[in-house]
Amino acid sequence: MKTPLPPFPQLLAELIALPSVSSADAGLDMSNRHVIHRLAGWLEDLGFGVEEHALGGDKWNLVAVLGTGAGGLVLAGHTDTVPWDDALWTSDPFRLAERDGRFYGLGTSDMKSFFAVILEALRDLRAQDLTQPVIVLATADEETSMSGARALARYPLVHDRAAVIGEPTALRPVRMHKGMMMEAIRVIGRSGHSSDPALGNNALEGMQRVMGALLEWRDELQAAHREPLFRVPHPTLNLGHIHGGDNPNRICGRCELHIDLRPTPGLAVDALRREMQQRVADALAGSGLGVTFESLFEGIPAFATDPATAIVRAAEGLCQAPAEAAAFATEAPYLSALGTHTVVLGPGDIRQAHQPDEYLAMENVAPMVDVLRGLIQRFCMA
Repeated sequence: MKTPLPPFPQLLAELIALPSVSSADAGLDMSNRHVIHRLAGWLEDLGFGVEEHALGGDKWNLVAVLGTGAGGLVLAGHTDTVPWDDALWTSDPFRLAERDGRFYGLGTSDMKSFFAVILEALRDLRAQDLTQPVIVLATADEETSMSGARALARYPLVHDRAAVIGEPTALRPVRMHKGMMMEAIRVIGRSGHSSDPALGNNALEGMQRVMGALLEWRDELQAAHREPLFRVPHPTLNLGHIHGGDNPNRICGRCELHIDLRPTPGLAVDALRREMQQRVADALAGSGLGVTFESLFEGIPAFATDPATAIVRAAEGLCQAPAEAAAFATEAPYLSALGTHTVVLGPGDIRQAHQPDEYLAMENVAPMVDVLRGLIQRFCMA
């Protein structure tokens, strides 16, 4: 006999109370182990078979399954949050507060609430009612390295199925988002006294040539690749950071530029990286300047699910809204790479994500539970 789950507010409160910050700053970074263990206990109480997978560095993924079959539905999300600005919160970010029709707490919108919604939707589900499995996937470090999502290839249970990732979309299905790259370009010259340019080779002047080449490439990308579903319907390339030299009376010996590139679906991160490096090398040809490159992180692919797939059409019908494109990146491309048809759909609002006094509108909980139950009916009980 199942152990009864706590009511929804208690489920959410317990998840919020377990800090699971992921950060590139080692001093702020935390394990998500306690969140994974708590979810595992609840899902085991519901009859799920649960696997907890260690990723290293005390980071964990969870895969839980109820039922059998080659189809079914994956309900997925990340268990980590971003850091918080304690002085800007008006309540304890780790103690769920209920006021003004909202649940306040770190992760209420992005995206611990989705796991509480999943549990609420599963509360009365019986294994014997299923013709295909329900699979719950919980990952680590989405906010930083995507290490949890990058490990999914090792979990055959989540391959080749339909999936919902519960990122904050305000109850509107998303079937497409851009990718993300951040790259460092370092031009190496030779310093010397500024009174005679022949005494050195100016890296800052070389970087001007590089920036011109990159902006020309940006124009070409934007002319060749357009997707009207996005508010900004083309790839973007931002020159975000530059530093070079150390004194006005010295020829600049080294200059570093950081760029951010957001590709639309159909543009591969690795191919773009190679193209960027070739464009930079061509711009510096014959200058005598050196150049090195560094990826500031591995990069996130763009994502798109065909609008005709069953999961997109079912989500649109249940939400009574057409599928959209999002400006933010998710773990969806990693699931898609495994043959999984994915939509991004959750009760939170991206405008609340990463904000002080993050909240979830209470009125979004019941509709999201109904949507998940409808999807379970469609993909696991038909």
